[in-house]
Parts: sequence; C-alpha cells; structure tokens
Amino acid sequence: MIKVLNIISDTNIGGAGRVILNYLKYSDRTRFETHVALPRGSLLASPLKELGARVHEVDGIADKSMDLKSIGILKKLIREVDPDIVHTHGSLTGRIAGRQCGRAVIFTRHSAFPVKPYMRKGPGRWANKFINEHYADRIIAISPAAARNLTDGGVSPDRIDIMMNGVEPVTRTSVDDQARFRREHGIEPGDFVTGIIARIEDYKGHEDILDAMARIVPERPELKLLVAGTGSYEENVRRKCSELGLDGNVVFLGFMSDVAPVLSVLDLQLNASWGTETSSLSVLEGFSMGVPAVVSDYGGNPWLVKDGVDGYLFKTRDSADLAGKLLKLMDDPALLQKLGHGARNEYLAGFTGQKAAARIEEIYIKTLEGRHGK
Repeated sequence: MIKVLNIISDTNIGGAGRVILNYLKYSDRTRFETHVALPRGSLLASPLKELGARVHEVDGIADKSMDLKSIGILKKLIREVDPDIVHTHGSLTGRIAGRQCGRAVIFTRHSAFPVKPYMRKGPGRWANKFINEHYADRIIAISPAAARNLTDGGVSPDRIDIMMNGVEPVTRTSVDDQARFRREHGIEPGDFVTGIIARIEDYKGHEDILDAMARIVPERPELKLLVAGTGSYEENVRRKCSELGLDGNVVFLGFMSDVAPVLSVLDLQLNASWGTETSSLSVLEGFSMGVPAVVSDYGGNPWLVKDGVDGYLFKTRDSADLAGKLLKLMDDPALLQKLGHGARNEYLAGFTGQKAAARIEEIYIKTLEGRHGK
C-alpha cells in the first residue's frame, strides 16, 4: 500500500480541491491510501471525509503558499502519518516540510500566468529553478501552458509531467427540472442560452463577455447569459451589466455547488479568462454532457478546446471576435449540434475522471521508482 499525504492551503473549494475530490472518486484504493492536510475549518474537509480521505486539519497554512511557522507543524504531521509521498497543491511550506522529512515530494502547478521578468534570467531565474527542483522530485503541470511557465522560470523539462485534468461526468437534469429552472430565471422558449461558471474576478473575463453581448443583443435579444459563481469583482460586473443595458439578458445565479441545473439548459458554455487558466473543470464538465464551449486562447484553453471540433477559440480580450463566434453558432444550429457531439467524444477520449486518476497514480509510481533507482 502506497500512502500519499496531500497538502493544500485552500480554505474554500477551488480548482485544486476539486482535483483531489475527483481523484478520490476514482483512485485505486487497493494500492493507494489518501491523506489530506488542510487548514482548520476548510470547506474541503467535509466532502473529502465523505469520499474516504483521512483528513488532518492544521493551523497556520490557510491560503498561504509559504509560512515559516507552519513548517514544524507539517513536519510533525508527516512523521505521524508516515507517507511514502507528500503531494502539495499551492503549498511551498508543505514541500519544504516533506523534503526535510526525507519523503518523496510532488507538487502540482494548477495555474498558468505570465512569468515575471526577474524570474526569466539572472539570479531570479536561478533561485526559482533551485526552489522548484530542490523541493520536489516531480512537478505535475495541469496543462502545457503551466509547464511553459515553469520552464520559462528555469525549471528543467525533465522534472515536469504534463497532465490535463479530468472530471466526473455530470448528469443532465430531467425535462421537468429544466423547465422549472428556465421559468425561475426568466429563460423563454427560443432563447439562446450561454453561461460562464467561474469565480467572478477581473481576470476571468466576465466584462469581455458583456462587451460581446452588447454588440449582439440590440439585434438578437434572445441571447441570454447565466453567470454562476461569486467573487471579489462581482459588483463591478453587475454595474457594467446595468451600464450596457443587459440586465434583462444576464442572470446572476450566485455560487452553485451543483452545476448540473446550469449546464442542462446551456446551448453553449463560455470561458473568457485572461489569467491563471490551465484546464477548466467547468468546461470539461460541460463536455461530459455534450455542451460545446467558446473560450479565449489564453493559457491552457487551446489544449482543451479544438477549433471546430468541440467549440471555438477567440482572441483573448477581443470582444468583437467573441461576438463573431457567438453569432456563428446562434445562426447555425446544425454546427452547434455537431460541436456538442464533438465535446462529448473528446471528453470520453481523454478527460474522464478515471483517466485523470490513473495518470496521477502513474506519476506516483514513477516518482517512487525514480527515488529507489538513485
């Protein structure tokens, strides 16, 4: 039995937490025992326990990648749990503690963002390379874009495993439930329904979507947008929605722990990110249901969405290009249906939860074999 201690600093349920939850649903429990260390009071604790993880709540690591005072706390926990592998998610503290305890260490880069100039050359690049390579045996990059961030900062490609996300399939709600949802949110027969499922932050591109809608709605009022999520930028987005006269075309749904009701009524999912995007779990969940996507060409999106197969890419921050893609699909139901079939097929071919869990376990085995071979 291989024992793995995941360390995650999130107090909320974000992308990294959802990756761990998905893994637990499909892990090989005859070979792998999963433990998770997380901040005391984290919303992740309950769903992790429900899926059979051994959860350890600790002080001092909440929403921090690095906290010197917590290294000792995590070292004590590592000695108690005695894992074969320490797998960290956004926690340099955990990597340091794992290395100081002599364990195999893996960390996952869940995000993609431009590398800062000081990390591309000179002492900054050297320091970044040293920290990432010294405190990890292997690095999992959730997309080629995340891997490129790492190599741009000096990390050797030989240390990196590229592994796109996978998700549990989402079950479409019943016809009656769909009709009820539509009535509750003012969606009329004949409306073309799009949606974005994401935290409402500036870099998620909600405002770019609104700008695209403002180009279309005066002539095509049947275009509707469902916004599922909350965040620090929500008031800005709501204000812009009103300024553009789109209040009747945009529905703010708030945070939704179950996205099936939203995905079940969408004709098309949108992702307009211009920061941190790797392999969107929401887009993949839509694919599992046969919902195609139009996404920005930022970060990992081009490796997730294939133009003309399961959706379309638009130029990042280019609302005119996004509007053109939307109109193309609004005007061509047959093409939209074709992309929906393509989305479902792409999901089954490479993005299922089973495939993602198997890929993680392959990396675990490779990491241990590499250490034993030294």
